[in-house]
Amino acid sequence: MVETSENHLNFNELPMHQKRQFVPETADLTSLKEIKALFEQLIAENIESSEELERWVLNRSELEAALDQQGSILYILMTCQTDDAARVQSYKDFIEKIVPATKMFEDRLNKKYLKESELFGLKEGRYGIYTRAICNDIELFVEKNVELQTKIDLLSQEYQGICGALMVEFEGCQRTMQEMEKFLLEPDRDLRERAWRASSQRRLSESSKLDKLFDQMLVLRDEIGQNAGFENFRDYKFKSLYRFDYDPKDCRQYHASIERLVVPLWTQILKKRKEQMNLKQLRPWDTAVDPLGRAPLKPFTDVKDLVTGCGEIFHRVDQDLGARFSEMADRGLLDLVSRKGKAPGGYQSTLNEARKPFIFMNAVGIDGDVRTLLHEGGHAFHSLACAHDPLLDYRHGPMEFNEVASMGMELLSDQYLSVFYEKEDEGRSRVKHLEDIVFTLLWVAVIDAFQHWIYENPKHSADDRREVWLNLHRRFSGGVVDWTGLDEEHGFLWHRQLHIFEVPFYYIEYGIAQLGALQLWLNGKSDWGKTLSQYREGLSLGGSRPLPELFEAAGLRFDFSEKMIAPLIEEVRKELNR
Repeated sequence: MVETSENHLNFNELPMHQKRQFVPETADLTSLKEIKALFEQLIAENIESSEELERWVLNRSELEAALDQQGSILYILMTCQTDDAARVQSYKDFIEKIVPATKMFEDRLNKKYLKESELFGLKEGRYGIYTRAICNDIELFVEKNVELQTKIDLLSQEYQGICGALMVEFEGCQRTMQEMEKFLLEPDRDLRERAWRASSQRRLSESSKLDKLFDQMLVLRDEIGQNAGFENFRDYKFKSLYRFDYDPKDCRQYHASIERLVVPLWTQILKKRKEQMNLKQLRPWDTAVDPLGRAPLKPFTDVKDLVTGCGEIFHRVDQDLGARFSEMADRGLLDLVSRKGKAPGGYQSTLNEARKPFIFMNAVGIDGDVRTLLHEGGHAFHSLACAHDPLLDYRHGPMEFNEVASMGMELLSDQYLSVFYEKEDEGRSRVKHLEDIVFTLLWVAVIDAFQHWIYENPKHSADDRREVWLNLHRRFSGGVVDWTGLDEEHGFLWHRQLHIFEVPFYYIEYGIAQLGALQLWLNGKSDWGKTLSQYREGLSLGGSRPLPELFEAAGLRFDFSEKMIAPLIEEVRKELNR
């Protein structure tokens, strides 16, 4: 039986969305021999018409969905319990044996598709985006990069294991990093400082190991970019992420716009906090606590109450979305409790054959947990909204729009926080959310600019990297928080951002999407019904349209300019001042 630790979801009993047409029901998708036979069958198939080509594409999509789901299940099981050797090994075997083989076959299938489509063209309106992606993949594919990427995937798994094992002895108990965050919300400043220092020292104990791990990743990634004919890994990665609608120059424009428009607001927020707390110096352990000394927000004590409360919010936003979330909970498609051995962070993963979403997070009873589940719920609704499409490639959107689905849901849900809070605490949560949005826009600029520098300068040393990190962090942080005596903690702060290790350059999406979500928020203030309708329309398109068209379908503009950003930030400022 294959099941998660918390909900005892038996993945073996998860129903498929529809009966398989090509992949045998009894196929063992961990058997390289069986998988190769299915790919070879597709490659050898004789195609003599447009109808046969379309059926071939859908058969390929079915095989890829089944394999993707197998990999997702193994990843979910591994992250739910990183200290389970059997789970770790099963995922490792899949990464080492199955994934490299499928990449080799995918290139052959891509070339067959292009050759056959020249003879039997498919409708441009339906398959244009699909064909564009395949041409891009063919251009990028280099056989010797497959082995290099496998090595990186295994290093990423090692990063997960290191982070999952981080425990802190504090106040007489062994605690996870997520549990330690609760202490940063306590009014007792001495307690906060001790908790912050204890967590930071535990992270620093692994800093040398993490730095060396990242250096290995950096060398491999630079080699991948060079092998594919790019000047650097950054340029390679932009193309591999299908960034057809913006480039590094646009990212630099985002950085500049944020520095000009958002840093002043963040500085104002921090100065107000410092004044409210009557502090001579605002320290890192002073930035999350309520500035008026009120007890931490405690929206729930039991994770079951988190699920019930967020379910109620989703029902209030839209009855159908609420029903879909309830179904997820009933099916056990949630693993939310923080525990020893569980990987950090939160994510939503789609089980692409069942066409059902799974949500993973580390809830410990804080306000941020509510936001996280609302966020991942938005991703889940996106997955469900485009589950109808028979083509796997269209059952997910570009990341820049995927995050609009999640961040937008956070803001659409904002008016229903009374499910968890009385009026005063509801206001506190809303202010904290808006302040977090301001911080997110800044943090995205820091992380993205940092990664641009890293891969434009791959021969740098660890000391160089730390110095650049510090300069960037100071540039965007507003200069109010005092890091005196905390040079090591400050210099290794980036180690906490798993994206830098595991999914390089996947971060600017959060900034782009946050701008889209703020537009959605403003639209909802003037016409709720139309806004929700457009939001759901955008989600239903999946990845079948170019990025700007997805934004447009949701009633939003795809734009990084100061002209577009300025009124959004001004509205946030007004809301905070209220």
